[in-house]
Amino acid sequence: MKIISLLFNLLCFIGIQSQTMTILGTVTDTSGATLPGVTITLKGTASGTQTDFDGYYTINANQGNILIFSYLGFETQEVKIAKKSTINISLQEDTSSLDEIVIVGYGKMPVRNRRPHSKRKFSNKSLAYEVIPRAPRAQPNYSPQYIEKEASNLDEDYAQITENGFKNPLQTPLSTFSIDVDAASYSNMRRFLMNGQKPPKDAVRIEEMINYFSYDYTEPTNEHPFSINQELSHCPWNHDNYLLHLGIQGKNIDLDEAPANNLVFLIDVSGSMSDSNKLPLLKKAFKLLVNQMREKDRVAIVVYAGNSGLVLKSTSGAHKEKIIASLNNLNAGGSTAGGAGLKLAYKVAKDNFIKKGNNRIILATDGDFNVGTSSNSNIEDLIVAHRDQDIFISVTGFGMGNYKDSKMEIIADKGNGNYAYIDNLLEAQKVFVQEFGGTMHTIAKDVKIQVEFNPNHVESYRLVGYENRKLNAEDFDNDKKDAGELGAGHTVTALYEIVPKKSGASATSPLKYQTVAKPIGIYDTELATVKFRYKQPKAKESILITETIENNIVPLPETSENFRFSSAVAAFGMLLRDSEYKGDFKLKNVKSLASSSKSNDEFGYRAEFTRLIDLAEGL
Repeated sequence: MKIISLLFNLLCFIGIQSQTMTILGTVTDTSGATLPGVTITLKGTASGTQTDFDGYYTINANQGNILIFSYLGFETQEVKIAKKSTINISLQEDTSSLDEIVIVGYGKMPVRNRRPHSKRKFSNKSLAYEVIPRAPRAQPNYSPQYIEKEASNLDEDYAQITENGFKNPLQTPLSTFSIDVDAASYSNMRRFLMNGQKPPKDAVRIEEMINYFSYDYTEPTNEHPFSINQELSHCPWNHDNYLLHLGIQGKNIDLDEAPANNLVFLIDVSGSMSDSNKLPLLKKAFKLLVNQMREKDRVAIVVYAGNSGLVLKSTSGAHKEKIIASLNNLNAGGSTAGGAGLKLAYKVAKDNFIKKGNNRIILATDGDFNVGTSSNSNIEDLIVAHRDQDIFISVTGFGMGNYKDSKMEIIADKGNGNYAYIDNLLEAQKVFVQEFGGTMHTIAKDVKIQVEFNPNHVESYRLVGYENRKLNAEDFDNDKKDAGELGAGHTVTALYEIVPKKSGASATSPLKYQTVAKPIGIYDTELATVKFRYKQPKAKESILITETIENNIVPLPETSENFRFSSAVAAFGMLLRDSEYKGDFKLKNVKSLASSSKSNDEFGYRAEFTRLIDLAEGL
């Protein structure tokens, strides 16, 4: 009887342990402010989640499991789950290291001093869980030798950006650039700020920050696949100047009727991908994408480390379990044969090519191509060779420390694809679910914009951002010159800061071999002419659209939320870059401008932007 009783008790205990429940709650600091991006993991497993913009989380777990709450700058806390399903956590600031130096790959940066909060007892009477004390930590060694070693271990590469300066419309009448719908710079910048660091100057690409957000533009109503929107007002950071806002809205498509996808996941499983914010996060992100697949879609998986290999042959989207199982079996280890992986991925995509379909490689990596075809020029040649065969490549970046942004930007730009940086599961949801159509399906390719400014009204102008997307004037009419792609439902926004010509003033000293300007009265009401050139997805010849911009200034308070929010993001980018063009704007001005234009914020991205401003202010 005693043995039976013991067995019965053991079975009851196992039964209790195996009861799965949904745990939910919020995470705050000791002041009560919610903390977005807190990592919550099940101890002893790779399973986990993160808090959303409002500090809220949910996770499935069993009674008896231990949750680990971790957030940079705060003490990690472990909680053992008992009976209650609601667990609200208050994290204490880690004052032992906040007054020290944060080491990053581009140098040393002091973090602001913070006064330690008084210790507060956390009552667990109303919630049945146990707070597990942490073992004492060894104090970090910040000797000069340690600092040098840590800095050498963090090696992130960004292409140098020289900001666009003001141009004279007589000497440089045309401004020409390719559209850019990439958004990697914004989420990468967010990663730095949420880690208590200011991003490197060249990691801040202002056009990508602006285009991270969607805008409420009018839908296209004619034969063209996008509408054109324009607005002119005073420049918020320099009220004496004007700001011209140009917006494009791509047409939305019914995803059920969209062309079939032939996708190849090209996944980096080298040793550098072992961190929790790399391969483990990558698997979760790609599962979201797999769940969007239809029966007519196909997915293959190619991996590369010391060698490359085909993990999953091209498989119908109807077999999601098989695709997800292949993702779950991936493990990190070895060096990075990126070039060999690219070659194999293109072969698999070509072997399974779908006519009139979307044939695309989706590369997922931290960008650390250190074996094989590693130079930027070799990678570019490989991609361009396949681009004309309608096999495109998109890039998703993961991780930190050895992140190679410069290489991944080249791959996406040359491969007619998108470039996204995924720092958490919410960003994966944005890229692979909410913006799935625009990410996967191109509605217009080689989209170029050319603006000609009227020197009778414009003293000088500058394009805000797009430094890596500038084209020569003659490239606009050259259909062989590659440019950016527009996806279904995507918006593209560009801003010009304009110095208006003062009444009666000469725009410049007279030129010997050129007519200075048209006489006053000719095109007197026009500030500029803007031209758009694009190709249909399978076409070889481009289509031209021309519009004029009238010299009509709308007062800033009367502008649309599109205008005000995009200009706030641009100003924030200039402040992060410490741009010489930032004028007298401060972060508080950016927040005020952004806060006045948040009504169109279905997913909370604009609200998160204002929180990032607060983080930047602390730095």
